[in-house]
Amino acid sequence: MFLMLSFLAPSRTVSALRIPALIHRPTVPILTNSRSCFLSHTESKLVNNNNNNRRSISSKLHQKTEDDTENTNGASNNDDTKEAPYEEYRNKNNIRDQILAAISSNGEIKVTAATTRNLVNDVMMRQSLTAVPADALGRSMTCSLLLSNGMQEDQTFQLTMACDGPIRQVVAVADTTGAVRGYVGCPSLGTMTLPEAIGKGTVQIVKNHPSWPNPYNGITSIINGDIDRDVGIYLAQSEQRACALAAGTAVAPGGILCLSAGGYVVEQLPGCSEETVRIVERNLGRLVDRDGTKGAAPTGILKNGGTPLDICEAVLDGLGMEPLLQVEPKFVCECTEDRLFRAIRLLPREEIMDIVKTQEQIEARCEFCGKVYKMGPEEVADRYKKAKGDASLDEDFVEDDE
Repeated sequence: MFLMLSFLAPSRTVSALRIPALIHRPTVPILTNSRSCFLSHTESKLVNNNNNNRRSISSKLHQKTEDDTENTNGASNNDDTKEAPYEEYRNKNNIRDQILAAISSNGEIKVTAATTRNLVNDVMMRQSLTAVPADALGRSMTCSLLLSNGMQEDQTFQLTMACDGPIRQVVAVADTTGAVRGYVGCPSLGTMTLPEAIGKGTVQIVKNHPSWPNPYNGITSIINGDIDRDVGIYLAQSEQRACALAAGTAVAPGGILCLSAGGYVVEQLPGCSEETVRIVERNLGRLVDRDGTKGAAPTGILKNGGTPLDICEAVLDGLGMEPLLQVEPKFVCECTEDRLFRAIRLLPREEIMDIVKTQEQIEARCEFCGKVYKMGPEEVADRYKKAKGDASLDEDFVEDDE
């Protein structure tokens, strides 16, 4: 028997909408028309939501904004001095994958942009993905990377598209360092659109941190089936965040190579003025026109040599831009033999021993990276003798030091 294991901690699985006390939620009612409070890459309208009761971003970011604004007001407008600080953020022709976060000089808008072509090509080879599953997983991993940017250290962001379409499921897990992994339920699909592959179901978000008593779980319905717009609707409905989110991939004919992949999220921060909103709306409209793709922004810009820095500059045109940080996203899988056996222990022991007797070994493949693990009967029996605690509880699971 061949087991397929995803190595997700059981305590992080979405089971219901549960909001721990440590997550502050706004008291402002959600707008009844979700499309009016969400900016998709095809609509180009920024939400002007009431942010007075919103959870503010970190004090470190605000302090940087105040300091940088003072420096900007007193700085020279000389073009040479403007370009020098941005040199380290340039990524000609998107040779390397990159996530870049920037803030407007007035501290009212934050933009995070990403190029993830190498990442998508890596996962396509690992999991033998055809074009549509590659598009689904590429968008999901990009959305996870964008939304995990700026989180606490050791915090994780998990996006699951639990759907009834042929693809069955899409999972992506990312953290603030740019580490990401993901998989799809069906890696090989024929010619069809992404919404057809997704079908109907739910968008499930899990945010977790080792110090939290419980993870933050959120869930909304899949409306469009193109992933990024559905995640954007989740942000508007469940978290009441005023933002614009876009993610896409462009796969070459034949489905063997990703030509470009990436995305951006534009977030309205507390105290944002109507004038700033109007400027960003105008800039986003120009950005979408420049991209030229239908439902796959910003792959057109990225394929033509545009970079995350170009996207940030375009969105913040007229507002001033201050880069915050950049990271290089990487596919990182956390599978180990210890995690494999932990997953095995969640199954009935009698069933596992029967597999060992008939097959002479346990063989399992990690759904994230594709690595195959094998355990013979003696190793399985020895590990059962040494096993302690409850395998379903994180606090009872300790990996052996190599």
